[in-house]
Amino acid sequence: MIKFFLMVNKQGQTRLSRYYEHVEINKRTVLEAEVIKNCLSRSKDQCSFIEYKDFKLVYRQYAALFVVVGINETENEMAVYELIHNFVEVLDKYFSRVSELDVSFSVPEIHLP
Repeated sequence: MIKFFLMVNKQGQTRLSRYYEHVEINKRTVLEAEVIKNCLSRSKDQCSFIEYKDFKLVYRQYAALFVVVGINETENEMAVYELIHNFVEVLDKYFSRVSELDVSFSVPEIHLP
C-alpha cells in the first residue's frame, strides 16, 4: 500500500505531497526532511529503493525533480518504480514538457488515487 507521494526539487523543497494515511502536520515536516535527505544524498549508482523505519522508499530522479513514494513492506518496489515513471510520462504529455513550476502550481489540482 502507498503511504505517501512526494515530488521534491534538488534543493530539498517539497513541490507536491500527498498522504494516504493520516500524519500530523508537524510529523509530515520531519518525515519529509528525513526522506529528502536520504534520497538526495544517494549517488546515481545506488539502488532507488531504501528501507526506512517501518516502510520502504522508492524514488526516481527526473532532471531537477525527485519523485519519492513511501510504501509498506508488502508492496512491490518495481511496480511502484514503474508507476512513478508512468505518472511522470502523463505529466509530460499533459504539460508538454513538464517543469518544476508546472508541478508547483498545477499538479495539486490533479487528484491522485
